[in-house]
Amino acid sequence: MSSIASAGVAGSAGNQLMLDSKSPTWRDDIDALEFQPADHQGACMMHRRAFRMLLRATPSPQQCVDYYHSHQDAFQAAARAKVLRASVVSNANFHITSRT
Repeated sequence: MSSIASAGVAGSAGNQLMLDSKSPTWRDDIDALEFQPADHQGACMMHRRAFRMLLRATPSPQQCVDYYHSHQDAFQAAARAKVLRASVVSNANFHITSRT
């Protein structure tokens, strides 16, 4: 396994499954980070454009994964808030955007 794949960056559209329920994965097909929110069966995605707002630069997929790891509690809190505010069904996938 390459170091990029083991870090959670999927290199192709066919390799989009999360490595485990706690590991974020980069989804090339939608240009977004996918992660598993705590106590939610669906996946949460955050597009690279939202990371660009946070990092004030256009980040690489690996930079997005690294930023997630550095701020995992904040990502989990944002996902939890979105689930509660938008009444997201327990198994539904959803997106966090720069406007969310």
